[in-house]
Amino acid sequence: MPAILLSTLNARHSHAAFGLRYLKANLGVLEADAEILEFDISQRPLDIVEAILQRNPRILGLGIYIWNVSLSTEVVALLKRVRPDLIVILGGPEVSFETEEQEIVGRADHVITGEADLMFAEVCANLLGPAPKDWPRVIAAGLPRLEDLRLPYDLYTAEDAAHRVIYVEASRGCPFTCEFCLSSLEVPVRQFPLDRFLGALQGLMDRGVLRFKFVDRTFNLHSPTSTAILRFFLERMRPGLFVHFEMVPDRLPESLREIIARFPAGALQFEVGIQTLNPEVEERIRRRQDHSRMEDNLRWLRRESGVHLHVDLIAGLPGESLESLAMGFDRTMALAPQEIQVGILKRLRGTPIVRHDRECGMVYSPIPPYEVLRTHQLGFEVLARVRRFARFWDLFGNSGLFPESRSLIWSRSGSPATPFQGFLRFSDWLHDQGVETHGVSPLRRFELLWRFLTRELGGEPQEVLPVLRRDFSVSCRHEMPAWLRDGVEPSNRGKRGVVDVGLPRRQRRHAPGPAGPPPESDHFPP
Repeated sequence: MPAILLSTLNARHSHAAFGLRYLKANLGVLEADAEILEFDISQRPLDIVEAILQRNPRILGLGIYIWNVSLSTEVVALLKRVRPDLIVILGGPEVSFETEEQEIVGRADHVITGEADLMFAEVCANLLGPAPKDWPRVIAAGLPRLEDLRLPYDLYTAEDAAHRVIYVEASRGCPFTCEFCLSSLEVPVRQFPLDRFLGALQGLMDRGVLRFKFVDRTFNLHSPTSTAILRFFLERMRPGLFVHFEMVPDRLPESLREIIARFPAGALQFEVGIQTLNPEVEERIRRRQDHSRMEDNLRWLRRESGVHLHVDLIAGLPGESLESLAMGFDRTMALAPQEIQVGILKRLRGTPIVRHDRECGMVYSPIPPYEVLRTHQLGFEVLARVRRFARFWDLFGNSGLFPESRSLIWSRSGSPATPFQGFLRFSDWLHDQGVETHGVSPLRRFELLWRFLTRELGGEPQEVLPVLRRDFSVSCRHEMPAWLRDGVEPSNRGKRGVVDVGLPRRQRRHAPGPAGPPPESDHFPP
């Protein structure tokens, strides 16, 4: 049984906890007496507690993030009821700021704020030693020298390498001061020793890893380092290799352009944080961005490279109106990125965005992920529409199912025929039809779009059907449904013979179909 158990609740099973691996790798002599045990937020707190207690650790190090803090609070409360002697040490961005306000902090023994790579080892060594000292509840970790850290990449297992996202980082920190972002507090930018980092990447590739996600906030900030890393991957290019970077949108020198253009289509993905194109909002939140350079860079990437562009916009920033959000979305659409993610502003703990609360009427949810609920410019109802817009855009705009037919949504929506206004109308229509913003199958999405284009917008079937068929043939592996193939009206969905469709789903599954009741052998005897 390990003396130290490192754990967290990941957003999904496919996400491997990068921070836990750093902590274990830097435990020194204690590493052999430590174990990583990961969960995800779909699991029940009681089941998580049972699994932790089966390992019978003396110390539990628990990673706390915005997506898991609520469930983690339940887990810690249960653990302390059953094992009050278990030493619980928290860490992570969610508990690195405003600690005095958080229930989970009050339930834990200690919290290490900031980058705990080395401080966690120091605390554990003392607590497990013969003369443990009286540590404060909140322990501030200083910035470790990156050259002093042992890299954690050998702690990714064969199962991780085969089935999970492999996170890597060449640097930490961000030079910018955007007030909504925790990275703006991580100054200065620090680089890992490049040779050692590239050696670690080679070790991962030797073990079969082909998909890498860089967590660097500004990958292209230091061109020589960026060029060396891109050259490393280009020289080892093979089918299936995929590398994700976050990039500064207005910085793309010729040295980077030349090597980026040599990658095959789809091998690179750039996550580009535009966030807003309203200059007044940018100034208010201290965001620096050269719009003309940004637009030139994105046009070049779409025209001259095979990079997959994922562009981020934020709704609800202080002073942003629906009209300026629409303007930013439409300008971004004109740059033709493959994906645009419209996120809702979150009030991350520790960020200075709160200084605008009174002036701009910012009201945030008290429940994680602390999304903004209303502002002076965007009332609650308007933000609810934008939130639905964002989720439906993921299903129809970003999914890749409708590369040609999605433009019919706004080109046939009348005046103003802009992408934002046209899709907002579609989003409102979907909501009025009772369509949920999740769990909508691809076949159902095609049917909904067909109904909207023909019934709501009055499109002629002979014009709409060929476009939908072309998209279906390219993007779907399903057999084309009869209504789309033959141009007939889609049938009513959900009916199973004589079964009452008003019954709950579980009962419908057990109800007799048109062939009558199931055989007697399927029933208990009378």
